[in-house]
Amino acid sequence: MIEVIISVVFIIAVGYLIAKNFDAKIILFLAGLVLLYLAVILNHPIYGKGQGSGSIWLDPFTKAADVFGMQMGIVGLTIMILFGFASYMTHIGANDAMVHALSKPIKSIKSVYILVPVVFLLGNMLQMVLPSAAGLAILLMATLYPALRTAGMSPLTAGAVIATTATIAPTPLGSDNVVVAQRLGITPLEYILNYHAKVSIPALIIMAIVHLLWQRYMDKREGTVRVPFEISHSEDEKKQPLPPTWYAIFPILPILFLLFFNLGFIDPATGKSTIKIGLLEITLISMVLPLIVELIRKRKIKTVIKDFNIFFEGMGQGFFQVVSLIIAAGLFVEGLKAVGVINLLTQSLDNVEGAGSILMLFFSGMAGLIGFISGSGIAVFHSFIKIIPEITEAMQVNTVLVALPMQLTSNLIRSVSPVSAVVIVVASIIKVTPIAIVKRTSMPIFAGIFTCIVLSYIYFS
Repeated sequence: MIEVIISVVFIIAVGYLIAKNFDAKIILFLAGLVLLYLAVILNHPIYGKGQGSGSIWLDPFTKAADVFGMQMGIVGLTIMILFGFASYMTHIGANDAMVHALSKPIKSIKSVYILVPVVFLLGNMLQMVLPSAAGLAILLMATLYPALRTAGMSPLTAGAVIATTATIAPTPLGSDNVVVAQRLGITPLEYILNYHAKVSIPALIIMAIVHLLWQRYMDKREGTVRVPFEISHSEDEKKQPLPPTWYAIFPILPILFLLFFNLGFIDPATGKSTIKIGLLEITLISMVLPLIVELIRKRKIKTVIKDFNIFFEGMGQGFFQVVSLIIAAGLFVEGLKAVGVINLLTQSLDNVEGAGSILMLFFSGMAGLIGFISGSGIAVFHSFIKIIPEITEAMQVNTVLVALPMQLTSNLIRSVSPVSAVVIVVASIIKVTPIAIVKRTSMPIFAGIFTCIVLSYIYFS
């Protein structure tokens, strides 16, 4: 019983501190270490006989080193490479070129509210190449927002649509999708095609429809239909040159190559691709091609080579923003396992009818609650994705039934949290309160969460 009390206290304390804007990775890391030492005090060995450091008082640090080594493997490296790729695409202007190319058709659409689902779905497509929610919001507010306002869309409607663009796009490049696929023992593309897309695509379509109806209703209620566009840009912003339009192809090269190598070389006898190449190699190939083009186009070898350092700086950001969080969350989970609460949870729900549904609602609800008060449910998701397969396998429950709705809820809830970076970015640019944006995003997001949970239960229970 003492183990359960300790675990609950730590989970609540960690959630509270994260909600109070303490650094999530530091809190999770320290909490994990303390839990490991409490496990030692409670006579719960961290390692089996003949394993570990040889001293129970040093074993917590040995476990921490093990977690570092495990998470810095292929998954951590892949996430860092993807961050480096995204940073380089932004630096050479390829992301701007893509947004610019996609924003042209928007200006030709006459109905303002038809633009709402179009822009929402378009923005989620852009998330495939720019996975950072705040980064994508900044990019779209700088490029797409003026086009939407020029078309006659109200500021709050345009802001709400942009604030919900980075949600649950079915992309194999997403760091969370990479992590889940690794836990399931499959490739990110297999995870997307076989599981994620079955739920996320219908949910996105429903969210797009709800967006249209909700924004139109809110505009009429608040009298904000057809507000004149008065935002101006500085001369420096106007002078920023765009790269050639065809640069827009570069950010989606990893996706194109993934499809090409996985679907273009299928052996009819086995139904599997004859080319053995992973996301890591594909992303590196996608990096080299723009580098060569930059060398040819600019003809400044020294400058282009220096610019390529952005790739490695982006890798560092990937470690700082995501991989370090995964490491810290992994240590926290190891602490919970060490005190024995995971075994207690498994035993308490074993042979319970509907245990899969209970687990699904519990983990999704926890991700949603902490995500709302902290601005990010991803920390919670990364904390528990490691142990979800262990729990579900022990209880003979489909892992996807629990992991997928929790993952999707973690991503969706961010757009209704008044303390999330994406909501704050949009609100500050429009010059409204975060609550004003949350009012506009709430209905589409909650419709998406409900759809994800229902479809996950239908498909995978």
